[in-house]
Amino acid sequence: MGGAYGLAFLGAAVYYIQNSQTFWMGVVGVLKALVWPAFLIYEMLKFLKM
Repeated sequence: MGGAYGLAFLGAAVYYIQNSQTFWMGVVGVLKALVWPAFLIYEMLKFLKM
């Protein structure tokens, strides 16, 4: 499972960096890439009412 998370992180980081306008937006994008799976799971559990 760690490999899947690593690939997802790299993909998200590349996406956020490519779409950033400034250096600091790129830095924020890397931070977002680290935590987006937690938000995804939270929203999924909330949707499933668990």
